[in-house]
Amino acid sequence: MATESDTSNDVKKVEEFEDRRGPSNAQLAWQDLKNRPPAMISLIFLIIICSWALFPSFFTAIFTGNDPFEINLRCCYLKPPGFTDVNGNFYLLGTDQQGRDVLSRVIWGSRVSLIVGIAAVFLSGCIGVTLGMIAGFFGGIVDTIISRIIDSALSIPFILLALSMVAILGPSLQNVILAIAVRTWIVYARVIRGTVLSVKENEFVLGARAVGSGTTRIMFRHILPNVLSPAIVIGTLYLGRMIIIESALSFLGVGVPPPTPTWGGMLAHGREFLETAWWIAFFPGVILMITVLSVNLLGDWLRDALDPKMKRLTD
Repeated sequence: MATESDTSNDVKKVEEFEDRRGPSNAQLAWQDLKNRPPAMISLIFLIIICSWALFPSFFTAIFTGNDPFEINLRCCYLKPPGFTDVNGNFYLLGTDQQGRDVLSRVIWGSRVSLIVGIAAVFLSGCIGVTLGMIAGFFGGIVDTIISRIIDSALSIPFILLALSMVAILGPSLQNVILAIAVRTWIVYARVIRGTVLSVKENEFVLGARAVGSGTTRIMFRHILPNVLSPAIVIGTLYLGRMIIIESALSFLGVGVPPPTPTWGGMLAHGREFLETAWWIAFFPGVILMITVLSVNLLGDWLRDALDPKMKRLTD
């Protein structure tokens, strides 16, 4: 019968074993993030932008108190940054050609950019991962058909396809997301297909087949968890590109229709006043640039954290 001293010794052995295990993968990733000042600063900036997108009314009330949709041509036409009107309303980043507060519209524009970016990444990821898994797992004629579809889609210029779809379906938030996602799934499909071709030859997949597991169970229970890491990395790296594409469509006039504030739309409206009212295009352009840069820097860190083969040498 076990004594109290034996139980105490067992507990000490378990604690010593846990100490020898070292930090977990999450702890190592967090430590690596703290050792990368650019990635940490990017994370902080993206948290701020996401907060703007989630609670634009709250932050607008704190920073400006001005309605981003209110038109006031009488006293606020093209006023420079730091302007204060007769009613005491302060415009930190100035006003545009319709007397609207630039800062308020920049804050509200973050919502459209993040919604389009995240939704397009998620939708294209679901399509690409599904088709990539099917092509890589079944092979043969199925793989050939999907590969030819990918080759055909790659022959169509991205921006031309997006412009055509939005022109046919009409400018709206949903159509912009669809136009972007219908082309970017190709990247996921090609990478996931190659990963599945390698994973399906592993012993645990062959063992699952030997015990009689069905195709669906093997794909979703054994293969899908092993291809999620590259899919997440692709989604993170492509999020910045999605935001750029949405801004480009808005800049060309086929994005989210006005009066909804968008960073690309503000750039388009401000290009006519670059010499007389530079702040209309300057501030949304700077926020757009820093946001995309932050997403890319954070995506580099996430790639290294999820894929040890691509981890940079620090020695």
